[in-house]
Amino acid sequence: MLEEVERWLADRSWSVADRPLHRVLAAKRATGQTVSVVLPALNEEATVGSIVSVIRRELVERAPLVDEVVVVDSGSTDRTAEVAAAAGATVVHRDAILPRIPAVPGKGEVLWRSLLVTSGDIVCFVDADLRDFSADFVSGIVGPLLTDPDVHLVKAMYDRPLTVSDGPASGTAAAGQGGRVTELMARPLLNMHWPRLAGFVQPLGGEYAARRTLLEQLPFPVGYGVELGMLVDALHLVGLDALAQVDVGVRKHRHQDGQALGRMAAAIYRTAQLRLARGHLIRPSLTQFERMGDNFEPRTYSVDTEERPPMREIAEYQARRVA
Repeated sequence: MLEEVERWLADRSWSVADRPLHRVLAAKRATGQTVSVVLPALNEEATVGSIVSVIRRELVERAPLVDEVVVVDSGSTDRTAEVAAAAGATVVHRDAILPRIPAVPGKGEVLWRSLLVTSGDIVCFVDADLRDFSADFVSGIVGPLLTDPDVHLVKAMYDRPLTVSDGPASGTAAAGQGGRVTELMARPLLNMHWPRLAGFVQPLGGEYAARRTLLEQLPFPVGYGVELGMLVDALHLVGLDALAQVDVGVRKHRHQDGQALGRMAAAIYRTAQLRLARGHLIRPSLTQFERMGDNFEPRTYSVDTEERPPMREIAEYQARRVA
């Protein structure tokens, strides 16, 4: 197994510099494929506008790589939608997509619904909380899909510095420490249960691109488990050599607090568990504690990972594809 991972790392791990933009554009023209970029967003008015602006300036106006930029707002209470629209994105509210199926909170829910409001042959997902955003995050992961027909899904890999908030080093960035749930939960799970996926540097990263023909066949966990679930399911559906990763540099973003990370980890574990033994637990929950005065008060959260079916099974999607 180790030899297979090492071979995969040599054959399917690239740098953004390996495919210059002019080569990617030539492949796009030759194949006639279209590219959609989707930003799932919840209260990201501080960052979503600059991300959309960079994509439109660098990859729509200066270089015709991206055909549409869609922000799917999952219920923001700030000006996310207005800022994204002003920057040039098409903004769609999650609840307006497939209204006959009531939406539930969760990132995976938004990604799943985005397939109904995009048209690209290649769909590229980008988190909306990134700072100092580079267009390489898009061109880097779209490139292999346009130049290599055997590749079906590409994850971005990068350094994730964690800003230190306490002590004498406060305000400095600790290199490589930003992926806490990855290192404490996802990586051990993958290495133990799906060791063929052990070569992914950022298995939970929110920046990845895939062929629509693959995405429409995959179930989507509605919450934080969507990235792990997608990797595992894609491995079984198209095989390891159809998966790849590209180094795009450094990813800076807003970090969650420890309790939020605990809920993310629980959802990821549940997603993995469902793939190992379906239905073993019935609606599990996670209890955490907060100090309230002299006492610790329990807060209990559901960590059940509801999953949406493959989009190609949805009648509205089938009708749209026929049309």
